[in-house]
Amino acid sequence: MSYTNIFDSHAHYDDEAFDADRETVLAQLPQKGICHVIDCGANLSGCQKAVELALKYSYIHAAVGIHPEEIGDSMDAWLPELEAMLHVKEKNKIVAVGEIGLDYHFAENPPREVQKSAFAAQLELAARYDLPVIIHDREAHADTLELLQKYRPRGVVHCFSGSVEMMREVLALGMYIGLGGAVTFKNVKTPLRVAAAVPLDRLLNETDCPYMAPVPCRGTRCDSSLIPYSAEVIATARCITAQEVLDAGCRNAQALFGVSV
Repeated sequence: MSYTNIFDSHAHYDDEAFDADRETVLAQLPQKGICHVIDCGANLSGCQKAVELALKYSYIHAAVGIHPEEIGDSMDAWLPELEAMLHVKEKNKIVAVGEIGLDYHFAENPPREVQKSAFAAQLELAARYDLPVIIHDREAHADTLELLQKYRPRGVVHCFSGSVEMMREVLALGMYIGLGGAVTFKNVKTPLRVAAAVPLDRLLNETDCPYMAPVPCRGTRCDSSLIPYSAEVIATARCITAQEVLDAGCRNAQALFGVSV
């Protein structure tokens, strides 16, 4: 079955994994039912590439931000340039600040206090430029939630990995929940519980491509055309159709990012 209204709310087509065939992949996506893609920068180079892709392809929009693994030793190395991009956000088709957040998974990641300072600075930027945020939260649920409750941004917690209880805390802030390939992985329980419980008007569909390819494509390079695999799993958990999941995700992403089909 073919699907329509596929809005990929989180992708990284600026990633080097697409260097060999990026134009071919992107040219084909609209024929596969993809209506919009948010390409998220993770460092200054990625942010600039996201803007370039947004300006080249009508259905791509840019999000710019510095991922917690990319913040380095000093915000002075990237904060002024990031703000310069946001200062001309309409010209650059920038619709969000992201991917930003906290990542406590790897011991070699920047110290937690440094991450929190960089996260807070970017939340302040988003507020200053009236943009939603795209949040990365890996094994940092309590600190992520604390900062979200302090700054109360519009936005989405992408690749949501928290509990149903945390989901409800995020929803209480008016934010959205992003779900993708993880709901298809074997032996997962919490993402499926979240998929069944999240209100349909607060769900976003995503890939995080080239990462997080869903079953049965796990281990391969992901792209937006694989979203239906996760949408079908979410639909089964909710006893609705995959197209209903995709339609809802499209409406929600349009509302959050201010774009129209």
